[in-house]
Amino acid sequence: MAIGDRGSIAPAEVSGKRTLFRVSDPTKGAFFWLCAFFVVYCARPEDYIPGARYIPVGKITAIMAMWGLFNSIGKTKRKFKDLPKEATLLLTIIVLFYVGAPLSPIWKMGALSRTMDFSKVYIAWVLVFLLVTTFDRLRKIVFIQAFSMVLICVVAIVKGHSVPRLNGVMGGMYGNSNDLAFAIVLSLPFVLAFMITARNAAIKVFWLGGMLVMLVAIFLTASRAGFIDLVICFGVALYYFGIKGRRFYLIVASGLLGVVVLGAFGGKLYDRFAAIEGGSTTEQSAYASYEQRKYLMERAVDAIEHYPIFGVGCHDFPPYSESWRDVHMTYLQICAEGGIPVLILYLMFFGRGFMNLKILHKKKDLDPDIVLFVGALHSSLVGFVVGALFAPLAYQLFSYFAVAFTAALLQTVKEHEQEPGTALPPPKKPRHFLETYADHGKTGAVTLV
Repeated sequence: MAIGDRGSIAPAEVSGKRTLFRVSDPTKGAFFWLCAFFVVYCARPEDYIPGARYIPVGKITAIMAMWGLFNSIGKTKRKFKDLPKEATLLLTIIVLFYVGAPLSPIWKMGALSRTMDFSKVYIAWVLVFLLVTTFDRLRKIVFIQAFSMVLICVVAIVKGHSVPRLNGVMGGMYGNSNDLAFAIVLSLPFVLAFMITARNAAIKVFWLGGMLVMLVAIFLTASRAGFIDLVICFGVALYYFGIKGRRFYLIVASGLLGVVVLGAFGGKLYDRFAAIEGGSTTEQSAYASYEQRKYLMERAVDAIEHYPIFGVGCHDFPPYSESWRDVHMTYLQICAEGGIPVLILYLMFFGRGFMNLKILHKKKDLDPDIVLFVGALHSSLVGFVVGALFAPLAYQLFSYFAVAFTAALLQTVKEHEQEPGTALPPPKKPRHFLETYADHGKTGAVTLV
């Protein structure tokens, strides 16, 4: 069975005819609810659908996904014992946050409550690994993230056309301009991969338009760190898709598109870069932001010096900083709030993601679509590592999902290699649920009816 197969088939005798029924996947329901959870988390329908905010759809979809997985325990290809080291590292990080919560010098109950909220990432991570067992499923999950970001950008531009830097236009992890810019950057390589692999011209145009909207949204946020991250992340993507993939037209087209968008919507961003030296008359607040970030980094170092083992507690740095703001550097953020041991585990966790990709890069005879998505995952992870230097992204789930995708894809490839006689590439079109064959009393090959 190929990497992308959606099920298996088993023979049965019906009225003297040989019939092949496709065996139903016991994880199908759980995967459906996992997809629903990704839609709710990535697309945030409560921000633009009236009344949606009053329904706890996020909790409902997460509970249903867990229930579906619970019902399929013992019937699935992957077991909990198959969880990779990344899962253990992530669980240990969460446990250390729980241990450190009662020791928080700032707000013990707050640290405990926020650790409980952050713990959902482990459940989602495990669900992704256990349920994303084919490349088709991985494409579906990544598609949800990519399409959701295009939708978010459209809504943000429409709702926030008169709002400076699109700040607060969306809720949750998209509420801050810098966080919105980083979320867009981390999803851009996936949009590019879908555009390249699309077999239909109309779909290619759709994804191209999506990339254009995402670039416009990034420049409207006027995020300096987001722009730097865009250049590096998209540069890695172009290396994989354009240079290694010998699609040199992508490099030229991307450069022209970037120049046009920058010229049309990059004025605010230029002013903010000029403000770093205090040379802008229109963006003096940007220089103040630079000074504030410097101060927050100093406070984070102070927190690490005084509380090096368990930190000040999950999300407790803002009150510790005395300015009620997060430090704009993920590595300092996770270390100040969780301690040095958590920082080490955090770096090891993302290091495992890169290790998975390195193994996948060395695999021979992978389907071209899989190779493209390996490059997209690598670009997204590089974008996170760079973006983490400029923003508080420790609790944003996109980065954890990227590592889960690498682990699930690597496990899928390994499982495929252990099944002799399987064929690549993965199927492009879903097969019919029921296939009927008749042997007419003959032996040997059968005729497809």
